[in-house]
Amino acid sequence: MNNEVTLTGTLTCVSEEEAARVRATLDTHIALTRAEKGCLSFEVTQTDDPMVWSVAERFTDAAAFEAHQTRAASSDWAQETKGIARDYTITGLE
Repeated sequence: MNNEVTLTGTLTCVSEEEAARVRATLDTHIALTRAEKGCLSFEVTQTDDPMVWSVAERFTDAAAFEAHQTRAASSDWAQETKGIARDYTITGLE
């Protein structure tokens, strides 16, 4: 049985100031997330539009995904990117 949780979608900035905040904190956010127990893959890549990033996450199960959400919520990433639009689809939490 596959218990994987996946998140896919986009993070979209409306100003260069927002985009600069993403760029300033993204590498650390990626490294910390990839080091988490249960993280299978974590990709955040800038698209052809410099204001839009593609997001793709895979975690072993709901517990690993929820642990990531909890850690990320109190991170520098969360503080710096608060208010930036996200459009995500999450599967596997049923």
